[in-house]
Amino acid sequence: MNGAKVAVTTEGGQPVKEVATNAQGTWDVQVDKPGKYQVTLDVSSLPPNSEVRGGTNVRTPTVYEGNCSTVLFALQPKGAANQQQGDGGGGSTFWAQAAQLTFEGLNLGLIIALAALGLSLIYGTTGLTNFAHGELVTLGAILAYAFNIGMGLHLIPAAVIAVAVAAVLGYLQDRLFWGQLRRRGTGTIAMMIISIGVALFLRYVFLIFFGGQTEAYAQYTAQPGIQVGPISAAPKNFVAMGIELTVLIIVGIALLRTRTGKAARAVADNPALAASSGINVDRVIRIIWTFGGAIAALAGIMLGLSQNLKYTMGQDILLLIFAGVTLGGLGTAFGALVGSLVVGLFIQVSTLWVPPELKSVGALAVLIIVLLVRPQGILGRRERIG
Repeated sequence: MNGAKVAVTTEGGQPVKEVATNAQGTWDVQVDKPGKYQVTLDVSSLPPNSEVRGGTNVRTPTVYEGNCSTVLFALQPKGAANQQQGDGGGGSTFWAQAAQLTFEGLNLGLIIALAALGLSLIYGTTGLTNFAHGELVTLGAILAYAFNIGMGLHLIPAAVIAVAVAAVLGYLQDRLFWGQLRRRGTGTIAMMIISIGVALFLRYVFLIFFGGQTEAYAQYTAQPGIQVGPISAAPKNFVAMGIELTVLIIVGIALLRTRTGKAARAVADNPALAASSGINVDRVIRIIWTFGGAIAALAGIMLGLSQNLKYTMGQDILLLIFAGVTLGGLGTAFGALVGSLVVGLFIQVSTLWVPPELKSVGALAVLIIVLLVRPQGILGRRERIG
């Protein structure tokens, strides 16, 4: 919404700045130093039929050096909370919240699954634990932003071009860098450490060119929510989930039915045996890197749609991506999907019982518990070592 007034003060009450939201409902305040601030939304500036969800119009974010802090005020029709309580008491409200959080968990889980799918395929075919995969997610979001805002393209063609460019960059990344390291006989541990360096390098390249501020796409940023049963969400969320499911299904069918997919699974099972059977292992790995880069870019674009863009967005979900891959079973594409959905669902639904600040910790606790019972992951296979 446009014209809502937001006031920012220091923790001690000193005024910093008062701004109004733009047509997309976003706002931005630059602060001189890191620390804790108080952000207050002027409820009198809201439309007469709107109110802040949760009843509080004050947020107290902490701003760190070189990073942005995102503050969100969720709005709802006036009286919606009272109507939910009147329709069935506390039990009805609990189940409505559970349904809403389940939907949000599925949305998050599908985004994580897109990113985890490429990471799992790369690990399965090369044995590389790529800590720079989160930066591939960020790259897709920033490329789409550059085509959307910088070149004035609508977000849909901008996203298509960004995914295509990310696919080419994924191919070149293996052709010019990782493939060379494999040919030199670099071990997987050394390559994993190199990937950490690549992640740090790319992160600060993004900081130089994109900046430390939080940005948003030109389209689909502020959409009025629609009510589907107990679930309230913006139309873009339903469309995004449809796209994510479609892509995951297509990739799954390709792995099962196409010649390249069968070759990729053969390389993941036993690269030496696959090579002796006439499969061009390097070619298969480059195809995996190409599609892995494209899928990671799409995950970044979807993540940018559900929240604002920043140069650390891939880093922020990297741990959840690894959790999804490990929980589902390292190197298994379908395991990455199942594990990511479990992680996404638990993160959101767990906020019914635990503070939101601990929701990611709870997801990792589930990861540890499952791996204690099933070390190979949900869909992983037992392997004998030695």
